[in-house]
Amino acid sequence: MAEFPDERQLVLRARSQLDEWTRDARREAYAELFEGDHPILTEAELRLLDALDSELEREGGDGVWGTDQYGIHTAGSSSSDTSLGVVCVYHPQITKDSVLRGRDELDDETEERLNAALWKYSERVATLIEAKLNEFIRQTQR
Repeated sequence: MAEFPDERQLVLRARSQLDEWTRDARREAYAELFEGDHPILTEAELRLLDALDSELEREGGDGVWGTDQYGIHTAGSSSSDTSLGVVCVYHPQITKDSVLRGRDELDDETEERLNAALWKYSERVATLIEAKLNEFIRQTQR
């Protein structure tokens, strides 16, 4: 019988941890980017983003927060000694013609600032998940 590479088993084991790592990374990234001494959005913009999230959830959608999605890939990453890495496979975005279309009165400049913040947030979450993945790999290979 053919043996599967160790990397396959490592990916399967890591994927079983991905939901927990994602929850932790989302909390950390949110606190770092939106609650710290130098938040990337104003309080008014964050309230607007939270209001859009609530509005979309009331309409039966997933809202904004928590719709970002992440995956483990085997193409390698520059910050790791392994061939595994993390990528954001879905960045939430507010547009008039997307699922997250938001309010009609949202001006283009505000929409762009919110989307840039969501992008930065998702990329930060991916970086934090990758750090957890790298630690998992180090512990597994001991």
